Amino acid sequence: MDIEPFALERWFARVEHEADVMLAESGVRSLPASRFDTDPGELGYVIPTNGEPAFRADVAAEYGREADDVLFTCGAQEANLLAFLSLLNEGEHAVVVTPTYQSLRSLPDAVGETTTVDLEPPAWDLDLDAVADAIRPETTLLVLNNPNNPTGRYLSAETVRALYDLAADASAYLLCDEVYRLLADDPLPPVASMGERGVSTTSVTKAYGLAGLRFGWLCGPPEVVGAAWNWKDYTTISPSAVGQHVARQAFDARDSILAENRALAREHRELTRAFVERHGLDWYDPVGVNGFITVPDGFAAGRSFCERVVREESVVLAPGDAFGQPDYFRLGFGLPTDELEEGLARLDDFMQRHA
Repeated sequence: MDIEPFALERWFARVEHEADVMLAESGVRSLPASRFDTDPGELGYVIPTNGEPAFRADVAAEYGREADDVLFTCGAQEANLLAFLSLLNEGEHAVVVTPTYQSLRSLPDAVGETTTVDLEPPAWDLDLDAVADAIRPETTLLVLNNPNNPTGRYLSAETVRALYDLAADASAYLLCDEVYRLLADDPLPPVASMGERGVSTTSVTKAYGLAGLRFGWLCGPPEVVGAAWNWKDYTTISPSAVGQHVARQAFDARDSILAENRALAREHRELTRAFVERHGLDWYDPVGVNGFITVPDGFAAGRSFCERVVREESVVLAPGDAFGQPDYFRLGFGLPTDELEEGLARLDDFMQRHA
């Protein structure tokens, strides 16, 4: 099995360490550990290794499912990997909606074969006929990220239902990475609640502001979750005991945490929108905390723009070619307010010099 290098992670590895401001972070600012009890008792394996049953039952209830329909994982990244290993084999095919977080395209392409269907700028609409045309007899999986990273596009309930129906009609599954879903003021029902062909993955990284826990889950029909658990025996075996202990507390306090983080996202979206408008740039007003912004005039592509910004202002942005869109760059506005304001002020200075 071969897999291509993760372009965004390699970019971060090269520029993030010595930069002053990380303005490409894709989640909400991290909550302090002092907000939680961080002592889980003995630091052994979580037993059973798919996660504590009562906690899984409570998570499953959010999807209208049972405890055994949930598998706790090391973040959404592991949840997605286990899903792909469970739902794709050599010779099988996946349809992936792009642009998207690279692992949602590269992992299925490493396991099976993929066809991509692009969201169409500037509104990042999805052509359902193009998705239908991409489905083959050997298609076992449709892959979606909603709300979308990097564009912030939140496809409607009607569109997601149409995708689910396309998957079900093909005896395939619809896998939706929903890490930003709970940052929406009015979240759509999760895909795993739509029927036996729906699989949801998520984590406490983005909407909860708890990236360091590395805690997430996969929810779906029993045959998918069971196969994923079988693969998990060969990856991380069990979720982190500390991660589960703190995630349980965050889940119980989710109403207050999510309200706080949604308010921060709204405030920071306004600050970022003002920057976009000041400089005559374009974006699609996003759900979540990622803005996908057009490259300013005078720069050949997002890569050269981001290179100059990090060199001259010590501010890290994400070049759009990491998502297959070289005419854009991604700006993450979920970081602490003072850091966002500092980063935007430096970008203002940069833009004025290069106007």
